[in-house]
Amino acid sequence: MRIRGARPDDAEALAAMWNVMIRETLFTFTTEEKSPGGIAAMIKDRPGAFWVADAPEPVGFVTYGQFRAGTGYAASVEHSIVLTQSAQGHGIGRALMTKAFGSAAQQGRHVMMAAISGTNPGAVAFHSALGFLPVGRLPEVGRKHDQWIDLILMQKMLSGR
Repeated sequence: MRIRGARPDDAEALAAMWNVMIRETLFTFTTEEKSPGGIAAMIKDRPGAFWVADAPEPVGFVTYGQFRAGTGYAASVEHSIVLTQSAQGHGIGRALMTKAFGSAAQQGRHVMMAAISGTNPGAVAFHSALGFLPVGRLPEVGRKHDQWIDLILMQKMLSGR
């Protein structure tokens, strides 16, 4: 397994991975599936902020972008990480996140945020193990598949204060 920068030709495989999560889980509030063209544009727009795990084909990815709009938030990013089911539990997620931490810190980012569905306790445990701290819970702010979903916010400092 290797971690490398995402390429536009990864877009179809990455969209397929992401769309399984969108269709089949409450782990993302998103209901609109990702298109390969949209993923390719995201890869282009996020140089040094979109990483793929190959084993030897893509089995997961992590990407990050600015947490909120506006220049005051420029040093804070929010990430998305998606793994195929077969890739989970093998250290691939940790390797992707470690790459994202280093890349974001090199880019001068100070904080990485995780916005986690309240239906995904595994993601909370995963992020806790990586040093993220809980900073808030927003009850019933999301709705998907006729269910209200809490949003859990966690953050990790990437640089000293």
